[in-house]
Amino acid sequence: MIYFDSTYIIKCYLAEPGTAEVLALAQSHPGRACALHGRLEFFSAVKRHLREGNLPASKAHEVLRQFTRDEAADLWSFLPLARSLIESACTRLAALPYPVLCRAADALHLTCAAVNGFDAIYSNDRHLLTAAPHFGLEGRNVIR
Repeated sequence: MIYFDSTYIIKCYLAEPGTAEVLALAQSHPGRACALHGRLEFFSAVKRHLREGNLPASKAHEVLRQFTRDEAADLWSFLPLARSLIESACTRLAALPYPVLCRAADALHLTCAAVNGFDAIYSNDRHLLTAAPHFGLEGRNVIR
């Protein structure tokens, strides 16, 4: 199983730069995981594409339906965000060196991946990738 943040999940459903590479990676692994808040980030990203005029409403609804079907078929495993995980994320975030930028949602992804035994996290978010080693993870981006 591999860990994707929501920037990679959205590329599995919408044609964006890097979609081909991310789809190939996703299809080459039997399981894909993400922290539960990544599900919300996915829905928010679809709405953003709709709001910005990059996606017609009919396509946005179809993307959300397909995502929901895929989730029901266990193509995605969304990992829970227990209070203990939030506390761990707070501790890890507080311990980061000053110049490292790590947003709250990224800290949740990184902590969730780390405490669930992943050694790497896939994303194209440069801040998340830079912070990953501070959470004991290798940040990977297959998009060239």
